[in-house]
Amino acid sequence: MTRQTKTLITVLLISLFLLSGCTTPKVEKEAQVVNLYTDRHYDTDAELYELFTKETGIVVNVVKAKSDELIERLDREGEDTEADLLITTDAGRLFRAKDKNLLQVVNSSILEENVPANLKDIDNEWFGLTVRARVFVYAKDRISPEQFSTYENLTESEWNGKILVRTSGNIYNLSLIASFIEIMGEEATLEWAKGIANNLARVPAGNDRAQAKAVVAGEGDVAIMNTYYIGKMLNSADEEEVKVAKAVGVFFPNQETTGTHINVSGIGLTKYANNTENAIKLMEFLSGKEAQKQYAEANFEYPVNPNVEPAELLKSWGEFKAQDINLTKLGENSERAVQLLLKSGWQ
Repeated sequence: MTRQTKTLITVLLISLFLLSGCTTPKVEKEAQVVNLYTDRHYDTDAELYELFTKETGIVVNVVKAKSDELIERLDREGEDTEADLLITTDAGRLFRAKDKNLLQVVNSSILEENVPANLKDIDNEWFGLTVRARVFVYAKDRISPEQFSTYENLTESEWNGKILVRTSGNIYNLSLIASFIEIMGEEATLEWAKGIANNLARVPAGNDRAQAKAVVAGEGDVAIMNTYYIGKMLNSADEEEVKVAKAVGVFFPNQETTGTHINVSGIGLTKYANNTENAIKLMEFLSGKEAQKQYAEANFEYPVNPNVEPAELLKSWGEFKAQDINLTKLGENSERAVQLLLKSGWQ
């Protein structure tokens, strides 16, 4: 049943009551809710939703699935969707949701204050919630950080057979390439991707944690991966993961040039949201100091809110200079990144 049909039935029922002389029936006040589609699966998030409900009385109904599945579901459901909000990882995916016309503009002075301009959509259709940096993770017993400088340096012959990274089609790598296209152009980016392909220690396989494990196992000396995985591994219940994380170091490349690549997990108001006011309240809450502090301390992600400090572990790695681009560009350049990677030989 479409939304228009439901509205028509409601109007007809009210008209029948009025014509029959009946008094308007008592309607119990409905519970306040907000319906969220999310690909995040962390305990921290569930705790934040419970805290939001405690503070506002608004119940957060959560549907979890993989990012691409949620975007496809929103697209398929159209105006009949129950979802008010979408949370997903990577600016490239957030751009995809916007490009499919699944999100809408949000004007909020609170969000404007809490989320820097480069960490949100240029049209305010999505806002970053957490930041992760894509860095070098290296074997501390074999490599000195003084051997590193830039992403570009990894294409030199000294790194032949030593680099570990996910497949080129992984969204994190697509966004990395998209950022390079924005900063140094397609020709230079293609040469970089070819250089990485030539220097790989093995055929790309596994997630970011698998790259760190392969470094410690001696399959390669340096992995390109996201910071928060090291934080999660250091605090894992799996002793092997803790052992691996303690054996590697973290290096932020391009500190003297264009800065380290960053990305976000972010949130957007769906185009056909039924609980818009509640949804925006949750967006504002998650960008606020209390929620941002919990994201940072429990999940080892960098806060987007400039008034919240990173967790002590992240501080121990040092401050770093990030790429100076709006993350919308990661989505805008994604198709060109795909085509470029196909030419590079990076599997």
